[in-house]
Amino acid sequence: MAAEAMTFEQSVQAAIELDAPLNERLAVVAAAVRRLNSEFADAVDRLVDRLEKLGAGAMAPVAGEVMPGFLLPDDEGKLVSLAEILAKGPAVVTFQRGHWCPYCRVNAIGIVEVQRQIAELRGQVVVIMPERRKFAKAMKAAVGAQFPFLIDMDNGYALSLNLAIWVGAEMERLMGVGFDLPSYQGNSSWFLPIPATFIVGTNGIITDRFVDPDYRRRMDIDDLIAALRRAR
Repeated sequence: MAAEAMTFEQSVQAAIELDAPLNERLAVVAAAVRRLNSEFADAVDRLVDRLEKLGAGAMAPVAGEVMPGFLLPDDEGKLVSLAEILAKGPAVVTFQRGHWCPYCRVNAIGIVEVQRQIAELRGQVVVIMPERRKFAKAMKAAVGAQFPFLIDMDNGYALSLNLAIWVGAEMERLMGVGFDLPSYQGNSSWFLPIPATFIVGTNGIITDRFVDPDYRRRMDIDDLIAALRRAR
């Protein structure tokens, strides 16, 4: 089917099925957004421009620093700490905006596709989301993940890492047409995490990170695997 004739969900599915690096798959989603809703795409560009000018994410922890610890509930309600994760091996700690975000879905599926490789490296993966447990649980099931989805209510941990941003009045209005973030998150703040990824060695030191205020871009999967190898 020609891209011009696809619905948005069909475009997302095409991105998921595409045999290409993660950011090429995400670009398919971004192109579909622009084709189907140019007003929304232009607003995203303005949001990203504002965040970049403000240096959003620049103060997040960097390679060589200790990854701040956390104790967060998982999708089953069990409290999970960074220390217990690192006791099993080097970790991929990745922030996702929510179950409703197609970029996050494609990103999570990209990680799921290399779960076996990650396990062979003794790597651990945790996804951190600012959503109520039932939504995190639904996303984990939808992408077929075997790793935990942790709930960061009110973006508390993301805020401590300088990763939480307000979407702005324009995006709040446009996103509110299709997404009920107050219901998903249990608050009306319209704050989201920058979808960053940190690779953390068993000694707690960050070896690699990807922090980009443009949520349409993520750490490529090949880079993630290479970073895990360095962190062993």
